[in-house]
Amino acid sequence: MAHPVAPREDRTALGLGAMAVAVFFFTCIDSSAKWLVLAGLPALQVVFARYSMHLVLSLVLFLPREGLSALKSNAPYRQAMRSTFLFVSTAMNFTALKYLPITVTTTIMFAGPIVVTFLAIPILKEKVGIHRMLAVCVGFIGVVVVMQPWGTSFHPAMFLNLGALCGASLYFILTRMLAGIESNATSQIWSSGLATICIAPFAFSVWVWPDGLGTWAVFLMIGIFGGVAHILVTLAHRLADASILAPVIYIQIVLAAVAGILIFDTWPTVWTLGGGMIIIAAGIYIWHRERRNSKAKLASPQVPPP
Repeated sequence: MAHPVAPREDRTALGLGAMAVAVFFFTCIDSSAKWLVLAGLPALQVVFARYSMHLVLSLVLFLPREGLSALKSNAPYRQAMRSTFLFVSTAMNFTALKYLPITVTTTIMFAGPIVVTFLAIPILKEKVGIHRMLAVCVGFIGVVVVMQPWGTSFHPAMFLNLGALCGASLYFILTRMLAGIESNATSQIWSSGLATICIAPFAFSVWVWPDGLGTWAVFLMIGIFGGVAHILVTLAHRLADASILAPVIYIQIVLAAVAGILIFDTWPTVWTLGGGMIIIAAGIYIWHRERRNSKAKLASPQVPPP
């Protein structure tokens, strides 16, 4: 039985709103993860909490409407690869958050669109012009500025953050490859379910019970934040074009800075802000080029085959 797929709608304002709320919840995920690892919970246990609660939320939301067909993937190999990259990226990011300010990890992850552009060449066989390649190079300069490998602020955990960046980028590449093949329900259940099953033995082997009601609340809510965020992202892309939604993610640098100051009493450095602006500028340029090229393709006359 084919999975039901909701039709695309042209409701840009609602799509932008959904994407902005999703970005807020992404910040809640990172803030919760940092809170929990600083409270003494192992990073693998935090990853398990993140995905197990996401899985419960997905099953409650989708199974009553779509039944057991939601569990069946139309492309199981690619879906498994996509899910693996996502939870490996999460594990690396959560571990890095124990040692790095949330503004640093968030800013480095902003290079995602740049890495996706670079990886799309060999994987998706996309053609990338000289302008976008230069933007990719500028974006990596921004990452170097944030990391400061020449200074005392450099921490080896930044390599974990780079690994998380590559994992997340491959996740988005595979998500693009699965567009129109898988339903939202299947993608949500597989990504959360596979991570929960794979990480459970390792999480239970290092398990530490949360201490205090506040830590318990954050421990239970981190998966809800993740599930709601990913569902909202999928909804936003159904209501508005990806080219319109892409820059919304950059409001997270403001949200991460606010979270760092209010929750962890950590202020972003000049290097983090400066490098972040370079990364954002490169990302917006890539977004602008892709949108302009898409419009040009739509405007060009289609020549029928002979």
